[in-house]
Amino acid sequence: MQTLKVELGERSYPIHIGRQLLDDTELLAQRIRGRQVAIVTNETVAPLYLHRLLQSLRDFSVTPIVLPDGESYKNWETLQLIFDGLLQARHERSTTVVALGGGVIGDMAGYAAASYQRGVDFIQIPTTLLSQVDSSVGGKTGINHPLGKNMIGAFYQPRAVIIDTETLETLPGRELSAGLAEVIKYGLICDEPFLGWLEEHVERLRALDPEVLAEAIHLSCAAKARVVGADERESGVRATLNLGHTFGHAIETHQGYGVWLHGEAVSAGTVMALEMSRQLGWLTVGQRDRAVRLLARAGLPVAPPANMTADDFMQYMAVDKKVLNGQLRLVLLKHLGEAVVTGDFPADVLQATLGVDYAALTQQLESR
Repeated sequence: MQTLKVELGERSYPIHIGRQLLDDTELLAQRIRGRQVAIVTNETVAPLYLHRLLQSLRDFSVTPIVLPDGESYKNWETLQLIFDGLLQARHERSTTVVALGGGVIGDMAGYAAASYQRGVDFIQIPTTLLSQVDSSVGGKTGINHPLGKNMIGAFYQPRAVIIDTETLETLPGRELSAGLAEVIKYGLICDEPFLGWLEEHVERLRALDPEVLAEAIHLSCAAKARVVGADERESGVRATLNLGHTFGHAIETHQGYGVWLHGEAVSAGTVMALEMSRQLGWLTVGQRDRAVRLLARAGLPVAPPANMTADDFMQYMAVDKKVLNGQLRLVLLKHLGEAVVTGDFPADVLQATLGVDYAALTQQLESR
């Protein structure tokens, strides 16, 4: 087992990474302060891993809360099911909420923990690559609104993140690729050597090579822990973690939550951010193409939906958490490995970026 730490003073917490951690009774017990536990999971993950976790927590009074699966259920109605389960089982302020699942479960269980009796303990046990390398770390919790993704929520840090890498063995290939979008992001925004490592190992990652996966997860979590420790509430450098997300969230909202996986939308959005960085003269064509090729090799889409217009993007991007004083800000790349959050760009460059034929650009790239 490898252990990292998110340094946040008295709210610091560990990230444990290893195999068979779901079965580590002592590891789980040392992060639980009361006798009551609520495990929030979904209909897909529960048949795979709920029983194992119940066995590991058999000395506690445990309430399983099983939700429907999918981004389309990340809303007020499903959040209410968590509160129903907690109240019906008479959970007190000393309870611990455990999130067993992917990013949707982690976000909703964390938001419920932040809200129930004004805040109870919570532990993240992420079971998808995307949640292991990104959403489980950093304390962002929340739900979607029909007009904007993740616009309702709270910063609320877990007591621990426990990553059992064996859960990836049951992860569908499409979900694995979606997680790789967030892994690649770290190389693009803050660690160009990691980008080179990913180029060497992307096929082994897609083949679920345990050693390579563990290394990618460790390096990704270490990068995010550093950023969160420096900027917990996204007032500065943490916003760079949203590379591709403003474009990507627009795709998810326009298409309907769950039609495109989050990582798929982020990948297409990242290509748009790369192209805009090129148009601003910050990246060369070769640098842009290098990153696009890696995303494509990871099995990810590198063009936005054909049915989205520039006006569609502008409509949804106007409802974004990085909008400040009415001004849209974007995460762009000064260089590969160096990201910047800026609203200082000509409007015509953004319009030109939205007007690019990305399908044709991808075809040209494949023919070279």
